[in-house]
Amino acid sequence: MDILVCIKQVPSVSHVKIDRETNNIIREGVPSIINPADRHAMEEALKLKDQFGAHITVITMGAPDAEKSLKKCLALGADKAYLVSDRAFAGSDTLATSYTLSSAIKYLGDFDVVFTGSYATDGDTGQVGPEIAEMMGYSLISYVKQIEATDEKIIGYRETNNTVEKVESSYPVVISVTRNSSEPRKPALGINMSELKAEELMLTAEVIKADPEKIGKAGSPTVVSSVFAPPLLDKGVIIEEESEEASVKKLMNILISEKLIG
Repeated sequence: MDILVCIKQVPSVSHVKIDRETNNIIREGVPSIINPADRHAMEEALKLKDQFGAHITVITMGAPDAEKSLKKCLALGADKAYLVSDRAFAGSDTLATSYTLSSAIKYLGDFDVVFTGSYATDGDTGQVGPEIAEMMGYSLISYVKQIEATDEKIIGYRETNNTVEKVESSYPVVISVTRNSSEPRKPALGINMSELKAEELMLTAEVIKADPEKIGKAGSPTVVSSVFAPPLLDKGVIIEEESEEASVKKLMNILISEKLIG
């Protein structure tokens, strides 16, 4: 079984700050991590490797610095890792990103299963997995929390608002995995991360034979009309009186003074 996992390197949400004047994310000095849902996708791929002895290839689209996330996947048990990187990819929306990743996947070969995370924390669109499936002509099972696989088919269990759906598919298939799936494993002890390297061949636009009109800003029909940071909220008040009755009285006085109750 040949498996490909798409991951994304994103800013650590707990460290992200917004420039209140420009409304842009301040990325300088913010550590990067593997997108959390992608880590769960990687875990599902590793479980199939445990079951079938599958071969796992990992790709990520980003700046050269994203190689460190690929190294982490190699430490977990991936067999190969490729960096999809080119200045021509700058400004890509989800459509251009999906086209670029699909072109890279086609360049690398045929795969039985392509895993993605269900969404990325820096965009939260949930579009890339389904778009890759459409462009590759693969089946799709999205928002999967658990999988079962045989040589002939794969079964994905996906959560909806009030039930769990069981979806079966033959191969090849794209599966987008949620953060509610199996807990991601940690790298084995004794692995030297500095010795791990992604493949020497960087997948540029020229290498994957990408259409210049379908990548970067040229291939991105999305128009962002405005971006703004949510307003800063005033700090709350901690009420710690000597008794519950006194605390309730103080709370009522605050609510009345703020005209929140009559």
